[in-house]
Parts: sequence; C-alpha cells; structure tokens
Amino acid sequence: MKKKFVQGFAISAMTAALAACGGGGSSDDGAATGTVSVGMTDAPVDSVQEVNVTVTGLVLQPSGDGGERRTFTLDEPAHINLLNLQNGNIAQLVTNEEVQAGDYNWMRLELAEDTIDNFSVVPDGGGEYALKVPSGQQRGLQTSGFTVPAGGTANFTIDFDVRKSLTEKSDNEYILRPTLRLTDNTEVGTISGSVDPTLVSTACSDTVDTSVYAGNVYIYSGADATTDDYGSDNEPMVSVPVDTSSGDNSYTAAFIPEGDYTVSYTCDMEEQDADGNEIDEDIAFHDTQNATVTAGETTTVDFVNP
Repeated sequence: MKKKFVQGFAISAMTAALAACGGGGSSDDGAATGTVSVGMTDAPVDSVQEVNVTVTGLVLQPSGDGGERRTFTLDEPAHINLLNLQNGNIAQLVTNEEVQAGDYNWMRLELAEDTIDNFSVVPDGGGEYALKVPSGQQRGLQTSGFTVPAGGTANFTIDFDVRKSLTEKSDNEYILRPTLRLTDNTEVGTISGSVDPTLVSTACSDTVDTSVYAGNVYIYSGADATTDDYGSDNEPMVSVPVDTSSGDNSYTAAFIPEGDYTVSYTCDMEEQDADGNEIDEDIAFHDTQNATVTAGETTTVDFVNP
C-alpha cells in the first residue's frame, strides 16, 4: 500500500521546554542546584484533526555515579492534543522544581498506559483511532544529554518530530515511533514569513485546494544546502506548513538553533510506503534562500514568485 501524506506532517509537533534556573542555590548537602520547568508545544499539522498523547511525569538522569535520578510525577496525567499547541505555545507540565546542577545523561517524558483513551488520532475524515506506541518505547520518550549550570540559567526544548514519528501503516492504523531532538532555548530563535499567493498558485497543482493546503517551508542546516525531501541523504532539519487560515500564507518555525540555514518552499506532496518510509521522488522547490538565526530573535524569510 502506498499512502500520500500532506507535507504539513513534516514539522516538529511536540516540544517540551525545560528551564533550569539557579541563583547560586544549593541543596541541604551544599551541592549547587537549580529549578526545572517543563512544558510541551506543537505546530500546525495537516491531514489529521487530533494527535492525542498522555504524559504522566518526567525523569532526569544525572551523569556519573554520584547523581541521583529525579522523577517528577504529575498530580494528574496530562492528556494533550498536540494540535492545540502551535507556533511556540507551551502547555506546562512541571514548574520550578529544584534539581542538582551538573551534567545529565538524558531526560525522559513518562507515558501513560498504551490505550486509545491515552493515545489516539482523529483523521480529517472523522472517527477516533488508537495510536500505538511500540513496546520498547512505552516507558517514555528519552532525549540526549544536557547540562544544568551551577548558579546559572539553562533552557532546553525537546523537539518531537511528528513527521518522522507518526506512521499510518494501513487505513486508520497509526504507529508512534518518537524522534526527539534537544535544543538549548538560550541558543534558539525563530524563522517566519509569508508566501506570495501567486507563488502558491504557481507551485500548487490544480488538484490542490490552496485554501486548505498551501505547501510547506523546509529548513536545512547550513547555507547553500542541497534541498531534498525526508528520507534522502539531504533531508531537512524541520519543515513547517504554510498557514492557510492567516490570510497572508504565513508560517512560523520556532526553536531553531542559532546558526546558518537554507530555507525553501514547496507545494509538492510526498509518498510513503505501507511502513511509513519515505519514497524517494523529485520534489520541486521554489525561491530557495539562505538565512541566519540569532538567539532570541526572529528572522524573516518571505517567498516571492520569480
């Protein structure tokens, strides 16, 4: 079976923002500490109305033998429709919890039991279907390592890439295989802008309703990068759908690490096979540009019709 996916899925769709703040704080034994706050965010996604997940807590694993693992269990499980969170908005999970400063091997979001009440998808056609989590990942979603500086402030984002994580193996059979990326919020900015309506009409085929789907903006690491689709040797770091409800075909990509990027627009749709793997095919890109992201700032990249 082949499944066409609208490329709006190619945006990071779940993010947990962790802020560890210190003011020279310390624990009872004199060790430096900080406080942690953890939230989740999302971005617009096409082809489904809801992607529901349930988080029950957060675990932090310090490096070395002397570090004590910290587990924060939520008072009530957080039932979250990821599509209700977009454009950098955050649903708070943990606020101002004290932790020891230093290096950590990983941070893990703890998940609820894998049932349709806790994990589900509502496609555009309606109905609610189970979102299955593979057994090896039912304990939680784990990131790479990070550091909480002593007496300082650190802010991190767990970027959960829905495009790479969500698969429809057959009609209404959805699998969640989480792909995560950890970024430091003190070193990230935003890329945003708009797409000229004439470019949308030129790039999109006559079979696409541009009032519903107006393409995506792909973001690649490095200047003058080769533009290609997911599953290729040159796949984007993230992609974000153009917002057709904005009236000006705007887009926003938040939590982008400081640095140089190549940014391009496409209206093409991509193919996936029955296992959710990308099928290599030519994607037409338009008005490819270089952009530089500065921490804490927004870089504007508008796309025009040549």
